[in-house]
Amino acid sequence: MAFIETIGEDGATAPIARLFTEHRDQLGYLPNYARLFAHRPAVYEAWQQLKETIAGSMDARRYELVTLAAARELRSSYCALAHGKVLAERFLDPRTVRNIAEDHRAAGLDEVDVAVMDLAAKVAADTTSVTENDIDRLRELGLSDEEIFDVVLAAAARCFFSKAVDGLGVEADAEYDELEPELREALTVGRPIATR
Repeated sequence: MAFIETIGEDGATAPIARLFTEHRDQLGYLPNYARLFAHRPAVYEAWQQLKETIAGSMDARRYELVTLAAARELRSSYCALAHGKVLAERFLDPRTVRNIAEDHRAAGLDEVDVAVMDLAAKVAADTTSVTENDIDRLRELGLSDEEIFDVVLAAAARCFFSKAVDGLGVEADAEYDELEPELREALTVGRPIATR
């Protein structure tokens, strides 16, 4: 499940037990990333606050598209599966999400969504490849500078989380095996899903 020992539920200290309980209550199971971040619960809490602050200023669907674009570029199966699942459950049908995961430019998205995902992918892959033309393109499509900044913030923040879990070999939760097979395959862009 990971290259370092992860922390189990037995004997967890108060902050770790709280972290585990919150995840069980929210998801119905204890995700692998929570076991990893139990080594540093204060870091996880800071991450949650940062993520919620960024996402809170964005349209929820846009946040998920940006995050999926960054996760795909980072080859983070865990994050691509998590955010692809949210897109398929809340905003789009599974087939469309699969098409987006395979090639967002050919998935029938509008020009704004494509441009936002393009910028997020560039931020995740190589920030020095971002040009003023990329920013101007979003302005021309009606995004404010604050909205453009939100896209960059969401993509940059995804780099932290994806690299933390993937850098230590943490696999996506076995629960993602329950996704529709073609969607699951399209979203598994890096490490495999954990086995039960």
